[in-house]
Amino acid sequence: MTQPSIAQQGITEILPRVRPALERVLGGYDIPAEDAEDVLQDSYLVLLHKWEQVQCPEAWLIGTVRKKCIMYWRKRRRRLIDAMEASLLELLVEPARPLQENRDLCRDFERVLARLPPRCQTLLRLRFVLGLSPCEVAAEMGYQPSSIRKITSRCLGALTRELTAVGFLEER
Repeated sequence: MTQPSIAQQGITEILPRVRPALERVLGGYDIPAEDAEDVLQDSYLVLLHKWEQVQCPEAWLIGTVRKKCIMYWRKRRRRLIDAMEASLLELLVEPARPLQENRDLCRDFERVLARLPPRCQTLLRLRFVLGLSPCEVAAEMGYQPSSIRKITSRCLGALTRELTAVGFLEER
């Protein structure tokens, strides 16, 4: 049986002291209980790996947990936005639907789209209604092609929030 390393010994000493602060951070970021332990475990592993470089393990661990909480929500939001984009594209390429169903879908979509800022309305119509490529959308709206993905993502995020607010989507 191998002896625990100095880093492992150090972590077992600081964990009881820093655990309440870490739980406050997790609670402040509203991390679900089933995911909170994963965030903590990831942070502990990184601390073990960087032990020699860390001057104040308690402060470093709290900061790392904060960053991991931010990354957690960014990843969740990104998954929802990606799902939204895929859903919009599927609706556009789906084989012929009954005319009434298409009209209802378009009317509902337009109603929610009207709640967005004008820039987002224009971008989403160009991209998903007219089917322009990102480069074509950038040229049409006067943006750099390199920035259109980020702008599209923000607009899809706004659309997703509006669809969730009106009960059209469930947040996963």
